[in-house]
Amino acid sequence: MVHRQYARRTAPPRKLSAMTDKLTVSVLGTGIMGAAMARNIARAGHTVRAWNRTRAKAEPLAAEGVRIVDTPAQAVQDTDVVLTMLYDGPAVLETMREAAPALRPGIAWVQSTTAGVEGTADLAAFAREHDLVFYDAPVLGTRQPAEAGQLSVLAAGPAEGRDRVTPVFDAVGARTVWTGEDGAAGGATRLKLVANSWVLAVTAAAGEALALAKALDVDPQGFFDLVAGGPLDMGYLRAKSELVLDDRLTPPQFAVSTAAKDARLIVQAGAGNGVRLDVAEAAATRMERAAAQGHGDEDMVAAYFASFDEKTDS
Repeated sequence: MVHRQYARRTAPPRKLSAMTDKLTVSVLGTGIMGAAMARNIARAGHTVRAWNRTRAKAEPLAAEGVRIVDTPAQAVQDTDVVLTMLYDGPAVLETMREAAPALRPGIAWVQSTTAGVEGTADLAAFAREHDLVFYDAPVLGTRQPAEAGQLSVLAAGPAEGRDRVTPVFDAVGARTVWTGEDGAAGGATRLKLVANSWVLAVTAAAGEALALAKALDVDPQGFFDLVAGGPLDMGYLRAKSELVLDDRLTPPQFAVSTAAKDARLIVQAGAGNGVRLDVAEAAATRMERAAAQGHGDEDMVAAYFASFDEKTDS
């Protein structure tokens, strides 16, 4: 099977055989998620070049066969696929502008940063300006599934050319959910925001339940026993609660500061479409308050501490 080719103005496309050849993938951003994704893409046998604003954070990937470079432009030179996993939309746009001199028209851009509806539109516009094949491809999952290559990839982009990005999705995820053929429409990002609104609401509620239990001198185990096996019980509640109760908030599965950013994107998306999201607004406020208290780099359930005026023992 031969991969379909992209039109390129500057160089003829190289032919790829899904059976024999591997991709060259440029990973821009090697934080919690990006590092795990780069590692799994390399383990799948693809050539990976990685860049991170702080190079030291990317260096451990060298032991996995990932080539660490100093600039985004170096990372994307003669690549097949660019994957961006950075903090937010503006960070992605800044990085891609730095990479622009080395971007060949026709390459696939897998944009996995949670950038929001407006941010995704801006990035899609950049892709059009530089003749890149844009795939809106946020992922659902945290550190553990990312490291295990078990993320859910939410993707939107042209059907012609998917055989080039599918090996990347297969390397980082357990499944890919396609939402449409127009990445610029942001269908995958919209689905991600809906899913994240639920995750953030449950996380904030779990923290508040634990805080109230502490305030009322109630043993949290009594609460868990009460809901055990019923419709109010859920594995996520127990897993997140254990992180607080056992003081295992670092390393984070998903950091408070990033959760606060995502919550704000959800609120903005709702407001932009005539929907008031009071729970998401409250979750954003709690996350921001916890970050201001010094918990920004801890797991997002550390929003638990936002229930107290000062940092407190769990």
